[in-house]
Amino acid sequence: MLRNHFETEHNLFRDAFRSFLDREVVPHQEEWEEAGVVDRSVWRKAGEMGFLLPWAEEEYGGTALKDFRYEQIMCEELAAINEPGFMIPLHSALCGPYIAEYGNAEQKARWLPGIIRGESILAVAMTEPSAGSDLAGMRTTSVDKGDHFVLNGSKVFISNGLLADLVIVAAKTDPSNKHAMGLFVVERGMEGFERGRNLKKLGMKSQDTAELFFNNVKVPKENLLGDAKGGFFYLMNMLAQERLTNACGAVAGAEAALNATIDYVKERKAFDRPVAHFQNTRFKLAEMRTQIDVAQVFTDRCVMDHNQKKLTAEVAAEAKLFTTELLCKVVDEGVQLHGGWGYMWEYPICKMYANARIQRIFAGTSEIMKEIISRGMKL
Repeated sequence: MLRNHFETEHNLFRDAFRSFLDREVVPHQEEWEEAGVVDRSVWRKAGEMGFLLPWAEEEYGGTALKDFRYEQIMCEELAAINEPGFMIPLHSALCGPYIAEYGNAEQKARWLPGIIRGESILAVAMTEPSAGSDLAGMRTTSVDKGDHFVLNGSKVFISNGLLADLVIVAAKTDPSNKHAMGLFVVERGMEGFERGRNLKKLGMKSQDTAELFFNNVKVPKENLLGDAKGGFFYLMNMLAQERLTNACGAVAGAEAALNATIDYVKERKAFDRPVAHFQNTRFKLAEMRTQIDVAQVFTDRCVMDHNQKKLTAEVAAEAKLFTTELLCKVVDEGVQLHGGWGYMWEYPICKMYANARIQRIFAGTSEIMKEIISRGMKL
């Protein structure tokens, strides 16, 4: 289906980013998959090309492209090559905005230039072993000691957990108020800040995902973002953009899975004719094509609404729910249409299947999305 919400400058940006991925990412995907982490050098190269935090002000080294369509393009192109480890969307669309939105002038001047250059890689630490979607249930604490805070606790399933140089950590700051928490920027090398092993996952093999431990970490007052009790609001305020980012990647991932499946069934023969010639195959593909087009139109509309600051939490949840559920359906159908070869790691659809499953869980499970949507319906 023809998409009409991109303009000439967006298409030029896509061409440049696609060329960058073809040159600097695709040749290394297998080695990163084996290593369980991408090479740090690719972050610096992306920074040199202006692909990190493109929305940031020029005074910090950004290009001031305050248009979410640029983030959407990068989500789509990363999904097209099925690269889950090089998480530019996490760095640029999820973590960076916390510093831009809630950081003061000194913090922005101190951190943003290195983040934009790819010298400082970002992560955000919310999830805990006993608290996932329920952020109010977190146990990590931060105690005000006058000129610094003392941070104690642990986080789990943290993307960029090993590579990150700056980790935005959510922690409780008032035992009497479950919603009182702060966002603290913990820097690589701080005493008491330790990282666990690179967690073994079903998919996203090139993505370094780790446990983080904070044992009496002294965090300077200068590393607190905003108000020490306002962190819960800050997190909630950013979740709409996070879920829109998920939706952009999910619908693009579904498109990539459909294309891989079409290529396969046109070549694969059964009973002396291509698998694509069977009615069941054609009907399955037609259904997927229709649903992806519907999802794409909705996601594109959400992006444009977000640019105008009109995207609500409920609609963002709808986008995240629909696109991630659709992604998992498409990759499952893709594996089925590949037959036994769909279960082989050497085939893209197999990796797509493994990478997709987490989409219905992180940034809020599908069940949480339904809860948000239903509350918006005042049920």
